[in-house]
Amino acid sequence: MPIGAFAYSEGLETLVQQDRLGTPVELRGWLEDHLRCGPVRMETAIFQRLMTATTRRQLDTLLYWDGWLTASRESEELALQNRQMARSLWRLLQDLMETHALPLASSPRQYVTAFAIASALAGVSEREAMFTYVHAWLSNLIVAAVRLIPLGQSTGQKLLWELQDSIVQLIDFAQNAQENELYCWNTGIILASMQHETLYSRLYRS
Repeated sequence: MPIGAFAYSEGLETLVQQDRLGTPVELRGWLEDHLRCGPVRMETAIFQRLMTATTRRQLDTLLYWDGWLTASRESEELALQNRQMARSLWRLLQDLMETHALPLASSPRQYVTAFAIASALAGVSEREAMFTYVHAWLSNLIVAAVRLIPLGQSTGQKLLWELQDSIVQLIDFAQNAQENELYCWNTGIILASMQHETLYSRLYRS
């Protein structure tokens, strides 16, 4: 999808420049931590709620979770990333379907909200949609790592394959998550993201 995800590394570029990530093993550990306790864990759990709200045309619920996620973005770059990707996906949805089919009159502020709406309107099952969301997110970060560390293409694909079980474990959690479990432990990610804008040179926007 032409949403501009390729322009973002979510703090990965900072860690590579600081020599904190430079091998496939170190990258895998960072990505596994992301899947276990990073923002994607929380987003995936809320994804199901967003899809259900779309199917039932529950506008207030959609806006609530979209605002909830917006308030959880601790760095400016991550907030801008989500807003830009959400707008881009929303424009695509407007081009592909009748405007009245969309549950919101204007673009949501979070990419995950737009993705969940698109999945629900396309009739994709919740589990398949969540797997697609997480897999696309993971693929994008691995592509960024291939360029930044750098890694070989085959190494990147092997790493993506090795993390499939971690994706499944995340989705198993997300499908049964209670509201008191909607949290993440992302201090290192946020610090890397906040430091990114001060780097001397940058390939990515986050």
